[in-house]
Amino acid sequence: ENTTANVSSEAERKAQRYYQACMNESKIEELRAAPLVELIQKLGGWNITGPWAGDNFNATLREVTAHYRISPFFSVYVSADSKNSNSNVIQVDQSGLGLPSRDYYLNKTENEKVLAGYLNYMVQLGMFLGGTDEESTRQQMQQILDFETALANITIPQEKHRDEEVIYHKMTAGDLKELAPAVDWMPFLSTVFYPVELNESEPVVVYAKEYLEQVSDLILATDKCLLNNYMIWNLVRKTSPFLDQRFQDAEEKFMEVMYGTKKTCLPRWKFCISDTDNNLGFALGAMFVKATFAEDSKQVAEEMIAEIKTAFEESLETLQWMDEETRKSAKEKADAIYNMIGYPKFIMDPKELDKVFNDYEAVSDLYFENVMQFYNFSARVTADQLRKPPNRDQWSMTPPTVNAYYSPTKNEIVFPAGILQAPFYTRASPKSLNFGGIGVVVGHELTHAFDDQGREYDKDGNLRPWWKNSSVEAFKRQTECMVEQYGNYTVNGEAVN
Repeated sequence: ENTTANVSSEAERKAQRYYQACMNESKIEELRAAPLVELIQKLGGWNITGPWAGDNFNATLREVTAHYRISPFFSVYVSADSKNSNSNVIQVDQSGLGLPSRDYYLNKTENEKVLAGYLNYMVQLGMFLGGTDEESTRQQMQQILDFETALANITIPQEKHRDEEVIYHKMTAGDLKELAPAVDWMPFLSTVFYPVELNESEPVVVYAKEYLEQVSDLILATDKCLLNNYMIWNLVRKTSPFLDQRFQDAEEKFMEVMYGTKKTCLPRWKFCISDTDNNLGFALGAMFVKATFAEDSKQVAEEMIAEIKTAFEESLETLQWMDEETRKSAKEKADAIYNMIGYPKFIMDPKELDKVFNDYEAVSDLYFENVMQFYNFSARVTADQLRKPPNRDQWSMTPPTVNAYYSPTKNEIVFPAGILQAPFYTRASPKSLNFGGIGVVVGHELTHAFDDQGREYDKDGNLRPWWKNSSVEAFKRQTECMVEQYGNYTVNGEAVN
């Protein structure tokens, strides 16, 4: 909040303006729902709140996906090709459910309260945005919920979506027309990845082939007005938290129904810091690192990781179920794991940081507009990555994040500055405490390189079967043994797992 803090780049000032706009509650309350109402009108209207422009399915799908980071029906993004980790490729996967999992829709008796709470939440938001009357709004929202249930029915369960060797399907953009003809693919992809030039030979990796076929059939069999209602509902659900307090109260009420506990009231500044981190986290990260991160923490973390890696490699020698060839390759993979600690280098160079956020502008009094501008900006950044190789400096977590991750296509473990602080790590603590804190996190991320998903990638980050079948089968048996063991633990007659 201190605008005179150690700020050395325009990008950091943009992050400050973004935060200030979020904190400007009087302006947000004054505008009420108007920013989203205007956006809906710009997109051709929403039958729930007024006249709808008619059958413009493909145009609306292009618009909401390209400019507002919405993924109705399916998600489209750019990431490293799992079978050629030195190049980026367009990827398509299943998406589109408003609730966290397909199980909420399919186990209706068990989730009756959640589904009723979700419908009430949908109706409330529809009315806040100008719903003509509650009965009509409820009826149309129920149709959207029924459509999401139809999507849930064809969504591949998460446990079957983990084996990338099975779900990886490489094809061309032209093939998508055959696979899912309901979508006008070339105009869609050209809009989403504008200004990159694409043609039908553009490679695409599809992670939900059967789902795409079925969702195309579902789209063709569904009333066009309902399809538009559903797409705009996706936009409403994503953007309503950036409007006035009524929308946040409605969401909190729904979350209480869903999770069974009342969420402790989050102070506005925490919400705004979190959202600034979500969108301009590397600019915010530069300020965070300058204010809190001790450079020698990097060195200490490197040493700890090296020691834990050594212990892991020694434990490989004792695994009686693993064959020698797989063991040798596993050791090579562990040796090749790249450590990223604290923050990516570019954020501490004002010129480089400014270059990243050069095409984004934030004003200090229009919060909703800032968020929409960021969505547009990030879409262009994504498109720009398509013709470039994957970059190690491109982190999936921002420096202030209290978490860590393993990237299979880069074979790297990443520990942001946010987790290299108390209670996980303190410079003054003895090694034993730091090993019990951040050491546990290091060990956890390291083992992701060899879990049921990580083990499918080799030391160069390519998806290929480098384990011998005998070791794969033995690994599965060990896993089943653990599942059975923990499945038998109960507390007061209730299963723990």
